[in-house]
Amino acid sequence: MLNAPPAGSQRTASQETLLLDYLHRLERHRADRRAVQVHLSGLAVQNRREHHLRMAAGTFDGLVKMLHAQVFQLGNADLMLVYKAQVQEEVEAAIVKLRFLFSDDPLVVDEGMGTTFCTWFSLDREYDVLMALAQGLVQEEQSKLRAAQERAGLESRASKPKGSPFTPELLARVEAGLGQADLSNLMRRQAVCALVGSAPPQPVFHELFISIADLRQVMLPSINVASSPWLFQQLTETLDRRVLSMLNKHDDRTLEGDISINLNVSTILSPEFLVFDDNVKAGMRGTIVLELQKVDIFADLGAYLFARDFAHDRGYRICVDGLTYSMLPFVDRERLGADLIKLVWEPSLTEEKDKKTDALKRIGVTRIILCRCDTPSSIEYGHSVGITLFQGRHIENMLLHDIRRRGIARARPRSY
Repeated sequence: MLNAPPAGSQRTASQETLLLDYLHRLERHRADRRAVQVHLSGLAVQNRREHHLRMAAGTFDGLVKMLHAQVFQLGNADLMLVYKAQVQEEVEAAIVKLRFLFSDDPLVVDEGMGTTFCTWFSLDREYDVLMALAQGLVQEEQSKLRAAQERAGLESRASKPKGSPFTPELLARVEAGLGQADLSNLMRRQAVCALVGSAPPQPVFHELFISIADLRQVMLPSINVASSPWLFQQLTETLDRRVLSMLNKHDDRTLEGDISINLNVSTILSPEFLVFDDNVKAGMRGTIVLELQKVDIFADLGAYLFARDFAHDRGYRICVDGLTYSMLPFVDRERLGADLIKLVWEPSLTEEKDKKTDALKRIGVTRIILCRCDTPSSIEYGHSVGITLFQGRHIENMLLHDIRRRGIARARPRSY
């Protein structure tokens, strides 16, 4: 069996390094040793999931426990088994079992036609070949590790907060400034559209929000407002009240269209929201969506449930904003009583698509808004799983294109 890494080692040695070390120690005992490399890396993606690889390695557990073999799970998904010649038949039986396990995979089906499920070695005759292979695997794994560390370093530097810390004193100054500032030029609108087939996008409602990036540029250019989550939360609550104040103006025609607004749970329970509610025509409440952040909801679930019931009683709809696919198992839309959720588009949604599609169907695809859709591929994915509501820069571009097209069509002289 392999020796344990020395106490106090900074990181666990890779399986490739352990394999190379094991072969070094077998140099004087190679006469009765053999090896087989099982090329699981050649399997189709759906057959290379973690539980498949774990099951494949487990096929050799009996031989390992009897100290007749040692198995190495390589970083590229291959298995390398080094074993005593006396258990050759048991090893071959285990390989037959593996071939049966992956019998539908092209690697097994097409074996002998340019593909190989496994490669056999005799340490007595091919020790140098196997050593060279192990050294190459170590170098390849080290290259991958260095590349991953460089990527992590770049991402860390890119995501490192910039600017001075956000302090309570700065928050007090900003809140005082917000009370006097005209924020209308920082108000943004982005459409949530219905997209079906090749038909042009049809706006369902427009999200109204204050651009935090623009606000920071105007009022806090050298401050990292995200450096203190609690102070930032307080800032968003202040902005909520300012947005409601702006919408409460009787000369503001914004409320004539279907809208959504980003609010904190505490804001829905505030006097400012009651004033806003009084100014909304009763028939229009059903066209207003209140968007709440997941973190805010779960920070005080009791307050959310109270605010939700109040909002629903008044006719508003609730949307849980900013969910990624990995968060969906922890967010039960029906139990939360939310009318909609916003799912953030990410290319990884296309991986293991059948499994993810089932998860989306359990939520209800008609209740999902796919947001941050900046490329056509996001629309293609959404349509493929049955989503019809979209939001993002690409949707805005499609809307502009459709408006220009209709404007050109109206401008053309009619022929009689």
